[in-house]
Amino acid sequence: MGLRKDFLWGGATAANQLEGGYDQDGRGLANVDVAPVGEDRRAIISGEKKHLDFDDEHFYPAKEAIDHYNRYKEDIALFGEMGFKTYRLSIAWTRIFPKGDEKEPNEAGLKFYEDLFKECHKYGIEPLVTITHFDCPMHLIKEYGGWRNRKMLDFYENLTRTLFTRYKGLVKYWLTFNEINIILHAPFMGAGIVFEEGENKKEVLYRAAHHELVASAMATKIAHEVDPKNQVGCMLAAGKNYPNSPRPIDVLAAQQADRQNYFFIDVQSRGEYPAYALKELEREGIEIPFEEGDRELLKEHTVDFISFSYYSSRVASGDPEVNEKTEGNIFASVKNPYLEASEWGWQIDPLGLRITMNDIYDRYQKPLFIVENGLGAIDKPDENGYVEDDYRIDYLASHIKAMKEAVELDGVDLMGYTSWGCIDLVSAGTGEMKKRYGFIYVDRDNKGNGTLERTPKKSFHWYKKVIETNGEDLSND
Repeated sequence: MGLRKDFLWGGATAANQLEGGYDQDGRGLANVDVAPVGEDRRAIISGEKKHLDFDDEHFYPAKEAIDHYNRYKEDIALFGEMGFKTYRLSIAWTRIFPKGDEKEPNEAGLKFYEDLFKECHKYGIEPLVTITHFDCPMHLIKEYGGWRNRKMLDFYENLTRTLFTRYKGLVKYWLTFNEINIILHAPFMGAGIVFEEGENKKEVLYRAAHHELVASAMATKIAHEVDPKNQVGCMLAAGKNYPNSPRPIDVLAAQQADRQNYFFIDVQSRGEYPAYALKELEREGIEIPFEEGDRELLKEHTVDFISFSYYSSRVASGDPEVNEKTEGNIFASVKNPYLEASEWGWQIDPLGLRITMNDIYDRYQKPLFIVENGLGAIDKPDENGYVEDDYRIDYLASHIKAMKEAVELDGVDLMGYTSWGCIDLVSAGTGEMKKRYGFIYVDRDNKGNGTLERTPKKSFHWYKKVIETNGEDLSND
């Protein structure tokens, strides 16, 4: 038994990392716009450093990104040439509601995405749309404090109802919040949170998390009411935590690390807060800000499928002396001596994808969708802009092989696979361009120099063959 015949092969991007056009056609300013390249970026996206506007000291890559806003037809044509069945993209909230709290949407923004979705359908590509991918209007952050404020639910309801109504018949696959568990690690990106001096940070984070969880259930309800054909998923930054040793203290640490991530999906998929989370918050003296109707909304409007990103497994230790850490997609982890690592220190573990898939499917018994997976690397193009990226092909082939084994040998129900950064784009974590994931090389450097010319890499032609054979031919010929 191979992959399903209607398997959704494709690629994934985010508006803030490729669109650019930050001030075109009435778009407002968003949190991701003011995150610069350089040493300050991590402090800003973690909410520790207040940085609410542009300055002359930094370069802000999201302003222009790769100019997809003006070149989307060219890019989607290349996706069509590869044979994409789906294209995962996100909505820039401030294109639709520039400040976030307006009553009426910006027609130019709505029209842009309508045209983009129609362009996708021209090539037989089904849009998979993330409503919020590290994207929050700066006005909502300055005026209301981001997702710490319950008023955000009203603004999100207006956004989602507008999207579901306008794009009925054009979009049927939706994700509510990208990597919702990232709120605990990068709260400015995840929830528009900037911490105030002396406040209880954990309390702020879990209050904001509750608001996002209720908003997700509300959006799921609206989506199904507007169009019963809509399918709504949650989205997790996944990666199984291995215990650092067989010692029970390490096994417990790994279990607790997994639970910290699964907590969000437990609520979105099962419809209630898990007992372990309630106990932990009770010990911390943190009260979940339930209001009338919240519990019923969460319970009655769970997601249709589970989507997730996978780049690496992680290792957890219960011993405070074990402190050799490696960074991977915001998550710090004990280094695994049995794995190789990428140029950015992310440990490469294809079998970990199969393990993670089984872990999630065993836990929820809902269809899965891998919506991010890929290798960030420094590509060196020749004089024609061509990149012979065998290292990327090797990475993707090994992960797709493990993915297929989870389906064919373990019986995991998998809807599709979208490789992250199918065209080179700005890195969310570092703001760099040199950390490339794409099948298509974009001529742009970390300082914004370059022609923005698009050139297919070797992996472009390889992935086209993978899609044509529904994953049966992974060879690098």
